[in-house]
Amino acid sequence: MKELLVNLPEKSYPIYIEKGLFDSIGEEIKKIYKGRKIAIITDENLDRIYGEKLSSNLEKNEFTVKKVVVKPGEKSKSIDVLLRVYDELLDFSITRGDLIIAFGGGVVGDLTGFAASTLLRGIPFVQIPTSLLAQIDSSIGGKVAVDLPKGKNLVGSFYHPNAVFIDPELLKTLDKRFLHDGMAEVVKYGAIRNKELFDELLSFKGDDELLENIEGIIYTCCDIKRQIVEKDEKDTGLRMILNYGHTIGHAVEKYFNYETYTHGEGVAVGMYTITKRSEELDITEAGTADLIKQVLVKYQLPFEISGLDKSKILQTVGLDKKNKGDNMSIILISKIGDGFIKDISRSEMEQYI
Repeated sequence: MKELLVNLPEKSYPIYIEKGLFDSIGEEIKKIYKGRKIAIITDENLDRIYGEKLSSNLEKNEFTVKKVVVKPGEKSKSIDVLLRVYDELLDFSITRGDLIIAFGGGVVGDLTGFAASTLLRGIPFVQIPTSLLAQIDSSIGGKVAVDLPKGKNLVGSFYHPNAVFIDPELLKTLDKRFLHDGMAEVVKYGAIRNKELFDELLSFKGDDELLENIEGIIYTCCDIKRQIVEKDEKDTGLRMILNYGHTIGHAVEKYFNYETYTHGEGVAVGMYTITKRSEELDITEAGTADLIKQVLVKYQLPFEISGLDKSKILQTVGLDKKNKGDNMSIILISKIGDGFIKDISRSEMEQYI
């Protein structure tokens, strides 16, 4: 089993990565949790495939289990769904001494983490991420949130899990579109911090070879995020570099009401768009945007969208959490593997879209 430790001043926690880990999840949780009650928050798709197996595994280890099942998709990261989750957890008579499991992708992880952070002023939780995006990114670092009609993640907090359990075998039941969705975040890590990872992604002949090497890729991405989070837990400096492609990406998702493009697809468009513009402005090494385009095409991710209303995109960007007064921070790369934060005025953002 591969293991990483996220080492923070107020709370440290392990990340476990191993194929087949899900089969012994009850025993693993028993090592870190001595209570009896566990609430699982998951979505309908995962409940159908894995729900019974997860519940019975935990019950076999003498846990009392309650499942809270939400609909799949970004729209479950809403205040309305959050209120229902609170009600079901309270009906379970949950206490601050009990445990919540986030079993799902980024939406379930964010929703669960926010519910855990706020209900009763904080209930311990663990992450069992089931999508590639969640396994390499959103399950680590303690960012939890729900969306508002005006934009993504506008109500949130920092609340770290007690542990993250990653089983790459869970990716086998993932629809190809959502496997590729997570690849956008892998590309991000390579682009901002690890040229060797980026080159490796370009070298794979297809998804089969990718999945053969996925455990090592997950470990590399988690390690990059761990290092960055340890240096900037609250996202006030270096950690913002992890938002490469996200400012435009979130705006694209919102523009289409979260119904047309996935998070990773939005980020893919964001990475290519901002890199193409920064290359034109002589900030980024010539040819970099084309490399981004090549790797996105390889993993069936979009790199541009025609016919977007730029004024609406700019309006959504204006609500971005990284904005500070009349200024904002954007993430650029000088070349593959070398990302940096650039502070600009909001009026300058039009140059990068």
